[in-house]
Amino acid sequence: MPRLTGRRFGTAVGTYLILTVVSLIMIVPLIWMVSTSLKEPQSIFTYPPQWIPDSLQFQNYIDVFRLIPFHRFYGNSVYISALVVLGTVFFASLAGYAFAKIPFKGRNMIFLILLSAMMIPHEVTAIPMFLFMRQLGWIDTHLPLILLPIFGAGGVFGIFVMRQFFITVPTELEEAAMMDGCSRFRIYWQIMLPLAKPGMATLTIFTFVTSWNEFFDPLIFINSRELMTLPLGLSLFTDEVGTAWQYLMSATVMATVPLLIVFFLAQRRFIEGVAMTGLKE
Repeated sequence: MPRLTGRRFGTAVGTYLILTVVSLIMIVPLIWMVSTSLKEPQSIFTYPPQWIPDSLQFQNYIDVFRLIPFHRFYGNSVYISALVVLGTVFFASLAGYAFAKIPFKGRNMIFLILLSAMMIPHEVTAIPMFLFMRQLGWIDTHLPLILLPIFGAGGVFGIFVMRQFFITVPTELEEAAMMDGCSRFRIYWQIMLPLAKPGMATLTIFTFVTSWNEFFDPLIFINSRELMTLPLGLSLFTDEVGTAWQYLMSATVMATVPLLIVFFLAQRRFIEGVAMTGLKE
């Protein structure tokens, strides 16, 4: 027993050492980004690198808002991402519940057809979708950036995630609720959704990160400067300001903060959702 315990202890120590080293390697770019955002231009490329600047230049963050309408880009990304998350979670949970718990003819075939939409490269559908949005008069509006992720491949991924989660919920809960006179929607709203919080947290994080970082669709559908989202605005920032690294890193730090907030708020549910949302059939 002592020998076995020693082996386990050694394995655990080795595992934590490896994880620590890998974590440090991955966090170094983030530390460099924050450090650069607080430096003067002449201190950025000094060798050896100066991780903690002698003088913290918080003015760099203020100058970002002076150089470009960063607050407008930020606000556009916040509200677009929020609507995409709410819409995707709601409709994906509805459809996921239907595919998991409601028997109807052709259910599996329809689900497979939906999944096939995820296999089509986004670049293939870009031109047809642009022509369709132009016919609707939605070019240079935020509607394509909100509706396409909800009802497109992102929504299909959400349906898959929620279906896999709802499959794990015991059918006896539904049967007991039906015996008490609950309708399908009431079962979904009052029983299934509270149980699906880990799955919804997982979908929320994936959807928010994808929507927040989306660059291709805004580049296609948005022309006006005041309607640009943050990724598109950052590309405009580099065009206008050039390689002013202290400003670019300041803008990038501020763009990263919402992603960290969402993850830390939902990380516990996210881990539960990843563990519970498996490949059960």
